Amino acid sequence: MAAEKASDVESSRRDRTKSGATRKRGDADKGQNKKVGFFAGIFLFFKQVIDEMKKVTYPSGSETWTYFVVVVVFVAAIMLFAGLLDFGFGKLSALIFG
Repeated sequence: MAAEKASDVESSRRDRTKSGATRKRGDADKGQNKKVGFFAGIFLFFKQVIDEMKKVTYPSGSETWTYFVVVVVFVAAIMLFAGLLDFGFGKLSALIFG
């Protein structure tokens, strides 16, 4: 078991090591300065939105119902708490200021 842990640690370190020198700042910017047109930028934006939306995982019907019930119960509890505070401070101010 200790050998497995050592190999896992070793492999994670090996994955993060660099294989060569880091490129210079001027070399890195050469390919990224390309300016796209107005409509190409809009098209790229919507393409990226669609690509990201494909990655979204939506909850199932039972999960959605569970989330709905949790939210309703939480909101009702907060409303009850706020109502009780309002009632208590109202009675307290009525006693003090008559």
